[in-house]
Amino acid sequence: MSDTRDTATAYKVLTANQMAALERDGIFAGAPIDVADGFVHLSTAEQLTETVDRHFAGQSDLHVAAVDLGSFGASLKWEPSRGGQLFPHLYGPLLLETVIAYGPLVRDGGGQVKLPIAG
Repeated sequence: MSDTRDTATAYKVLTANQMAALERDGIFAGAPIDVADGFVHLSTAEQLTETVDRHFAGQSDLHVAAVDLGSFGASLKWEPSRGGQLFPHLYGPLLLETVIAYGPLVRDGGGQVKLPIAG
């Protein structure tokens, strides 16, 4: 497995209400699971589809935010989770100014989550 810590961008899955709050307030403290765990869960591009399938199955009206990992410094930690994979965990709120692209969750013909495109 490649070292994912070289990744410059990670992704946060948000409900429509959470995305609206992030747009409105410019800050997102986390979903209930994030608050309970003490950090905002993020996924790399390679981890995103499995994250959606495992934790958001059956939910609709989801959104994906692409996050610039270079914006966080020491508040971003890579920690083992699912199957020992390293996941980016943000120990602090997600700020809208660190989101480089976002949009509705869409899958391609193979069922993979498509990454949001800026612009």
